[in-house]
Amino acid sequence: MRAPGRREFLRNGLLAAGGLAGLAAYACEIEPHWIEFSRRSMPVAGLPPALAGARILHLSDLHVGPRVSETYQLGVLRRAAALNADFVVFTGDLVTWRGAQPLERLGRVVPHLPRGRLGTFLIPGNHDYGPGWSHPEIAREVLAFAERAGASILRNERVTVAGLTFVGMDDLWSGQLDIARALSGLPAGTPAIALCHNPDACDLPGWEPFRGWILAGHTHGGQVRPPFLPPPLLPVRNHRYAAGEVDLGAGRRLYVSRGIGHLLQVRFNVRPEVTVFTLAPA
Repeated sequence: MRAPGRREFLRNGLLAAGGLAGLAAYACEIEPHWIEFSRRSMPVAGLPPALAGARILHLSDLHVGPRVSETYQLGVLRRAAALNADFVVFTGDLVTWRGAQPLERLGRVVPHLPRGRLGTFLIPGNHDYGPGWSHPEIAREVLAFAERAGASILRNERVTVAGLTFVGMDDLWSGQLDIARALSGLPAGTPAIALCHNPDACDLPGWEPFRGWILAGHTHGGQVRPPFLPPPLLPVRNHRYAAGEVDLGAGRRLYVSRGIGHLLQVRFNVRPEVTVFTLAPA
């Protein structure tokens, strides 16, 4: 077998370089904006019969700010709103804080947030608390935009609509999470759905009274997942919580959304996501 000549070596090198350039272009320009509308069943124990077949629209990690295209965000929100879901839930990180700029953009984006026919609920994420996740005054300002747009803000509290209870947890990294307060007095067997930005909170004590689904975000699915390997970078301690459905045991199931936005404009094998759940009796 003859050794490859200089021309063949250069040709193969150029082909490899072209392939890498194409892969980089896909990961940086195409997949970060290639939204997937995932559709899943959500069996709930004790679900009121009138809610069988009702739909919950789950959005997370919009990250309004200079790093995510506003045109892309508005397009996603319009498509989501067109689904006319019964409930809409947001599991945190409306903004990526960079001075006052996110608030200017938030004022343009928030009016397009989809609203549920029966209820629209939102919880804060760590980025909604500004630099170092340590500015409650920023969170109040960010959440006020969502409230004016028709969302009910849940911070360690719960609300019941049509016989289904929504429990909203505050953010873990900001130090504002209070599981005991949110679940205090929850009757056993209550059909309930919890909203919790950071899925690591699921490993903390205090969840014992709760049976049902926990919807989370925060991870963006890792944004980059090599074939047959887990994402190399995840902002959670428990790497089981990268994305998708996880059985937590004790009657609890977790779903981690891959989110809509990003911190760096790169995704590979981890498309952004909006999830549509259809409620069903367990």
